[in-house]
Amino acid sequence: MFTRRWVITAAAASVMAAGAASGAMAMDLPDLEGRTITVVTENAYPPLQFLDPSTGEQIGWEYDAMEEIGKRLNATIEYQNISWDAMIQAVSDGQYDVGMTGITIREDRMEKVDFSDKYMTSQMFMLVRGDEERFADAPSFAAFEDGLVGAQPGTTPFYVAVYDMLDGDEANPRIKLFETFGASVQALRTGDVDVVLTDGTAGEGYVKASDGALKLVGEPLGTEDFGFIFPKGSDLVEPINAAIASMEADGTLDALNTKWFLEYSLGQ
Repeated sequence: MFTRRWVITAAAASVMAAGAASGAMAMDLPDLEGRTITVVTENAYPPLQFLDPSTGEQIGWEYDAMEEIGKRLNATIEYQNISWDAMIQAVSDGQYDVGMTGITIREDRMEKVDFSDKYMTSQMFMLVRGDEERFADAPSFAAFEDGLVGAQPGTTPFYVAVYDMLDGDEANPRIKLFETFGASVQALRTGDVDVVLTDGTAGEGYVKASDGALKLVGEPLGTEDFGFIFPKGSDLVEPINAAIASMEADGTLDALNTKWFLEYSLGQ
């Protein structure tokens, strides 16, 4: 188990503080008049959203971003938790107003939910144990016939594993399915699987937290854009897009990237 101590530089804090004040003034943002927005997440995808191991607090990039969106739109944010495999359908059914968990914007998902504009672009990498020497990239993993990859069903990493690393068979026994991303990483650490696919930013968080137990190998396997999801036809898409645009324009998104992906220290 590890603990995280998040460190924000004065420059990053200044940009984030200024963002709330200047962003709304720079752009004509909608006023949601205190409306409550119910956001559902998984809490298993550091550093985007997860539980602080030392306090149990829900923290991460997406929490900070959503709180900032709430301030800019004059809305109250409430959070619920659900597993990834149930999230898209639950949002589609209108059980929640917004879903967030590093969700890749994809056309097939747009059949069930609406997406916000992208708030982040990430590349996918192979996360392996720190002492792994049997393979070092996707081709050598495919050739390592005993190698197992952990993934969540229906996720981008699952499809990349199936079609970019293996033989295109979604029932390939080399793929072991897990309910959460965190569970797949734990299986990697204990040797139950040999690789987990993750975006580079979250992967770097796991590597730095592992004290050498994990590493990233190979070239990026693809690029993905992340967005928030909504029930089809939601009236929240436009105002949240406006808030995201204002946060990009005034540097708040960059400040969040600095806070969660660069400026932190880790201790045992």
